[in-house]
Amino acid sequence: MGFKDSRIVYSTAHGQLCPNCRRPVNACVCPKHAPGVAKTGPVRVGRAIQGRAGKGVTVITGLALPATEIEQLARTLKQQCGSGGTVRDGVIEIQGEHRDAIVALLAKRGIEAKRSGG
Repeated sequence: MGFKDSRIVYSTAHGQLCPNCRRPVNACVCPKHAPGVAKTGPVRVGRAIQGRAGKGVTVITGLALPATEIEQLARTLKQQCGSGGTVRDGVIEIQGEHRDAIVALLAKRGIEAKRSGG
């Protein structure tokens, strides 16, 4: 790997950088699914309990959206499910078991989502 192949993907001043325009993700100007930005596939809606003292959360991964839109989507999903949650590193976590409801809500918004896990 030479110097030309290296690229900055994280900056301590701005956080995560867009691989296409090299701006901070929350200030990205690239259109959705622009050339150079890899689509990660379908959105996965799963369940996790690790590190949460046995409390289950619904985890939504694979969203190909800017950080501001992920925050807005998380806010909407929390309101629709009637529970709390957070966004960590582009992953939405909603407290409780809401996989079926979230898959249905994402489908209404035109986002292809698949339920993952058991």
